[in-house]
Amino acid sequence: MLQNIRDNSQGWIAKTIIGVIVALMALTGFDAIFQATTHKNDAAKVNGEEISQNELSQAVDMQRRQLMQQLGKDFDASLLDEKMLRESALKGLIDRKLLLQGAEQSKFAFSEAALDQVILQTPEFQVDGKFSPERFDQVIRQLGYSRMQFRQMLAQEMLIGQLRAGLAGSGFVTDAQVLAFARLEKQTRDFASLNIKADPAAVKLTDEEVKAYYDEHAKEFMTPDQVVIDYLELKKASFFDQVSVNDEDLQAAYQKEIANLSEQRRAAHILIEVNDKTTEAQAKAKIDEIQARLAKGEQFEALAKEFSQDPGSANNGGDLGYAGPGVYDPAFEKALYALTKDQVSAPVRTDFGFHLIKLLGVEAPEVPTFASLKDKLTRALKTQQVEQRFVEASKQLEDASFEASDLAQPAQDLKLTVQTSKPFGREGGEGIAANRAVITAAFSPEVLDEGANSTAIELDPETVVVLRAKEHLKPSQLPLESVDGPIRAQLAKEHASAEAKTKAEALIAGLRDGKTPLDQAVDGQAWKVTEAATRAQEGVDPAVLQALFRMAKPAAKDKPTFTSVTLADGSLMIVRLNGVNEAAAPTDEEKAQYRRYLASRIGQQDFAAYRKQLESQADIKKF
Repeated sequence: MLQNIRDNSQGWIAKTIIGVIVALMALTGFDAIFQATTHKNDAAKVNGEEISQNELSQAVDMQRRQLMQQLGKDFDASLLDEKMLRESALKGLIDRKLLLQGAEQSKFAFSEAALDQVILQTPEFQVDGKFSPERFDQVIRQLGYSRMQFRQMLAQEMLIGQLRAGLAGSGFVTDAQVLAFARLEKQTRDFASLNIKADPAAVKLTDEEVKAYYDEHAKEFMTPDQVVIDYLELKKASFFDQVSVNDEDLQAAYQKEIANLSEQRRAAHILIEVNDKTTEAQAKAKIDEIQARLAKGEQFEALAKEFSQDPGSANNGGDLGYAGPGVYDPAFEKALYALTKDQVSAPVRTDFGFHLIKLLGVEAPEVPTFASLKDKLTRALKTQQVEQRFVEASKQLEDASFEASDLAQPAQDLKLTVQTSKPFGREGGEGIAANRAVITAAFSPEVLDEGANSTAIELDPETVVVLRAKEHLKPSQLPLESVDGPIRAQLAKEHASAEAKTKAEALIAGLRDGKTPLDQAVDGQAWKVTEAATRAQEGVDPAVLQALFRMAKPAAKDKPTFTSVTLADGSLMIVRLNGVNEAAAPTDEEKAQYRRYLASRIGQQDFAAYRKQLESQADIKKF
């Protein structure tokens, strides 16, 4: 248990927000919501702040990609329940909005300079231990962000992280709580157990008993309510062979691609902060003093190590590595791009203090050839056309299906083939019938009872279907002959377990009143004695352990307490508690581990309660 506590308690606050954000930012249920919103198409409002349908669609897509990534490439996306995905994504968006509002109300802040350092020092953006602008751009492009969008998202996530750390980190426990937990956690118990086996094979059942059970449980022996559907499937991939791109469009796309390439500059800086301990005048005087020493010939790197108050770069002589536009504070960036190689700027004032900036190097972007990008650009331009055609065809399919009395005409209009499923029930089936949205539509009153075509159903971002019920197979009573075996097996188990329970209760009664010796074998089976069992004792059924540690402490050594536990196979386990062993007082190291573990649990509970409070006090409207 101590190792478990150690594993769960260490670093629950110290787990850097960077790890959470950078490693999981593409996998959360409430990410990346930076497209323009409208007031005409809201999914929800949280205290007057909108969450757009576009944001919700992006979050749903994020969740879908997360699940598919976690479950592997062979996972059938049709198994995902779109309604549940949307509900989960919307809840995540609302939670995120509430937490951002809570962080703002609590005056949490995260500076631009600190944000720069987070980006520069994030391992996922580094190559050989140094920040790589190319790697940075590659990672954020894969996540679907521009640089400014990423900075905005990261700043918001850092605010939420500060709020979480502030609340969760305030959890504490008293010495009495630590000692009480340690006493219970380290307590061991001495017990003995005896298995009263259930023997279903020895049970004799009559046909009348089987028939009576069949009649009493008639509703359990019905064929499932099933449906056979016809459906049309529209796939985005089918449009790729129908589109083409010309050289003019490819050249335009190429020029746009290379226009986005930017010069990278390697900067070093010396920072003197303006804060509660250092006034602006004091900071300015200090930076002027450093500038004067530079003018006298002292080395920038040595002065940075001695004076810079940026812990992330000071030890490296102020070196920040290479970065392109959009990474640094605007004033910092303006001064940097005005420098020539090895030139040092005049003092630059930002929100964090005064900087002296040195340009260490410049890297011109490497411009790829048109030939090297042609295939990529061709795919991208084709994808744009395919997306448009797919959207138009999906709308046409939905409109045609709404107007038609069957699927024949929509199939003819879009050159699709009417397909037929195997019978499936409300729990689903194979292939398309595994999709929850398809199951819901197939058993909806409009489709099943009224015979209408369904609306368009998105199985995944690449596939849309419409369906109609072809045949409704209503539930019917299964004949007794087909369920005779399972009924007999169930009755035999129940009767055998009841007999074992009766025997166990009689034996326990005899043990309690002294008529049966405590260590007397039963049916040739001796008691199995276990000394000093822990709460995680190996080789003991979990149900038995749980019952054991709930038993009352024996009044005396010769007065054990008893209970019985029904096992999965119907057998009864008699448990005799012989004694409770109190553990020695915990060591200082153990107390520290228990304290961290309990404080962590309490802190997490406090944060969860805070989120619940925000939700309960908020004005949330879902549309």
